[in-house]
Amino acid sequence: MPSRLTRPQFLTACGLPVVALLAVAVFAPLPFSVAQPGLTADVLGENQGAEVITIKGAPTHEASGQLRMTTIEATGPDARVRLGDVVDSWFDTDRAVMPRDAVYPSGDDVSEIEQYNQEQMKESQDAATAAALDYLRLDGQDIDVDLRLEDVGGPSAGLLFSLGIVDKLGTGDLTGGEVIAGTGTITTGGKVGAVGGVPLKTQAARRDGATVFLVPKAECSDARAELPKGLRLIPVTTLKGAVDSLTALESGKGGVPSC
Repeated sequence: MPSRLTRPQFLTACGLPVVALLAVAVFAPLPFSVAQPGLTADVLGENQGAEVITIKGAPTHEASGQLRMTTIEATGPDARVRLGDVVDSWFDTDRAVMPRDAVYPSGDDVSEIEQYNQEQMKESQDAATAAALDYLRLDGQDIDVDLRLEDVGGPSAGLLFSLGIVDKLGTGDLTGGEVIAGTGTITTGGKVGAVGGVPLKTQAARRDGATVFLVPKAECSDARAELPKGLRLIPVTTLKGAVDSLTALESGKGGVPSC
């Protein structure tokens, strides 16, 4: 006659597979990347010894403040992110866990990822230039704009590139001597798009001295979630709206939207 398991024995027998599964969950790599605040760069100044924005064919003026584009830094596509890393990030406002596909949509090959990010950056720079010149009603065939930013890829600096061109070629001073930061994609028609990683970018901005952060309006709630003290959010949907908001902020005349 088969022996019968007592209740403690039964629980132990059932518990062994559970323990094994938990061990796998703790130590197995997960399809995530861990991100943290990255570098910021003043598009009105220099990056690694070279001007970020160089313009030929039209007069420009020096800026009194800064327009800082923001980034995040993420673990590489082949990094082994485990459950412990995910749990730790929940209690650390300086880190966030993001789906790996959201950070590296082009796959796991490092060289392919770098190429993809550079292509995205180039497309963003071209769109930013077109949007800025269109806003200023200037002929792109007569003006040569060169954008140079080393070790940064992707499209999320588009808005700040456009604002930098407008500031250099326009008649006003968008910064008012302040450190303005932000993020957002840009289309040739001047529409601003969402980018992701905004809470980490606001931390990078405040760390580097920004007091104002331009955020795509669709990401206002994300930006408010862990907003650093002393950083003012201004939501934007278009290049014109961003310029109008900064002009009103600098002059003290007119309303400035808020998240």
